[in-house]
Amino acid sequence: METGGRLADGPFERHQTAWLASHAVDYRQIYVDRKGFRFVRSIAAIRRCFPAFRRKLPEAVDRRETMTPLMLDIRKLRKSFGDLVAVNDVSFTVAAGELVGLLGPNGAGKTTTVSMITGLIRPDSGAVLVEGAPLGGDTDPKKHRIGLVPQDLALYDELSAYANLRFFGALYNLTGKALDDAINAALTLVGLADRGRDAVRTFSGGMKRRLNLAAGLLHNPDILLLDEPTVGVDPQSRNAIFDNLEELKARGKALLYTTHYMEEAERLADRIVVIDHGRVVADDTLSGMRRLAPAGVAGAHVSLEAVFLSLTGRSLRD
Repeated sequence: METGGRLADGPFERHQTAWLASHAVDYRQIYVDRKGFRFVRSIAAIRRCFPAFRRKLPEAVDRRETMTPLMLDIRKLRKSFGDLVAVNDVSFTVAAGELVGLLGPNGAGKTTTVSMITGLIRPDSGAVLVEGAPLGGDTDPKKHRIGLVPQDLALYDELSAYANLRFFGALYNLTGKALDDAINAALTLVGLADRGRDAVRTFSGGMKRRLNLAAGLLHNPDILLLDEPTVGVDPQSRNAIFDNLEELKARGKALLYTTHYMEEAERLADRIVVIDHGRVVADDTLSGMRRLAPAGVAGAHVSLEAVFLSLTGRSLRD
């Protein structure tokens, strides 16, 4: 079994492999730590099913699980519009300090999936869990742990950057010094602290994109959903946004990033989820994705675009 890390092959490791296979554990849920031990995301589940693991699981597993908790857990989301099944049993996770790239052709179900995560659309079935707890209705306080950076700019051109952020901060019930501090911190992060009093209509496209990102960060969310945040910006602004995202990862934020730019996913994503026709067709690291390329193409230097086209086809999606 290949998992992307070093493959340990002692008697205990072979025992683990046999147990995992006999219990039909999805291999995409398996990781390898520095010593080569295999483990799945739910250590508690293994211990319940297999008591011997209480003695034998290495301590490194528990340390890693503690350091990188799952912030967002999407379980079998499904949504239909009439006879059209837009999202069909979509499942994936995003851990703290991780950026997951969500890729797919037009009409694959990405936007519907993100809309269900944010609560804009109610799923027909399935669940969205925030740090292990199901997300409820509109008044669920866990929703404040999620931030959204939409593809369409959510800004008022005639207002200043500062006034825009005051408006959005008020929607999160931020007031007084807490609101002022949040605005200053967000503007500083995106490199617009010196333009806070200027009208947004005077901003370039890249500056507006960075201010759009700042608006999604005001309430200090643990989870940030970014829907094609670099559309129509120049290379300098793209790199500035990338630097912002790397900083947010370093702070332990869980980032879900949708894009049509394969090079962005290659640069930023710790893991890549590909959706097509409403289903997850791949969920792996970049190196793991490259192993999914057709025979004769796979290798360390194969492009993500080549893998993506092999998974989703070359037909136009209009």
